[in-house]
Amino acid sequence: MLGRLNHVAIAVPDLEAATAVYRDTLGARVSQPQSLPEHGVSVVFIDLDNTKVELLEPLGDASPIESFLQKNPSGGIHHICYEVDDIRTARDRLLADGARVLGDGQPKIGAHGKPVLFLHPKDFMGTLVELEQV
Repeated sequence: MLGRLNHVAIAVPDLEAATAVYRDTLGARVSQPQSLPEHGVSVVFIDLDNTKVELLEPLGDASPIESFLQKNPSGGIHHICYEVDDIRTARDRLLADGARVLGDGQPKIGAHGKPVLFLHPKDFMGTLVELEQV
């Protein structure tokens, strides 16, 4: 069911500062910031040869990243994203196996313009998992 690793997401309190560290200190290729109000975040992607790193900053008071940063003020790894061929088939299989899909269970469009779902971290060894259809 799982394809390749799409990205690792890091929640940050200051997107501009975090972007500068990756760009200026590590010499990474970085995208332009992108606001995703439907997900409550602003993001920047760090392009690597084999995957991406997504930097997430809260956007608005209702951002799910805000509560993460309250517990982890310096930021930290927020989730890991895997690719799947068919997100609805993957969702149905996971639900049948007892996994919990967050939200209403319907895919939403993510930062790459593709359908995504999030899976409950308690079902995956404490890790928030994102699935993205490719």
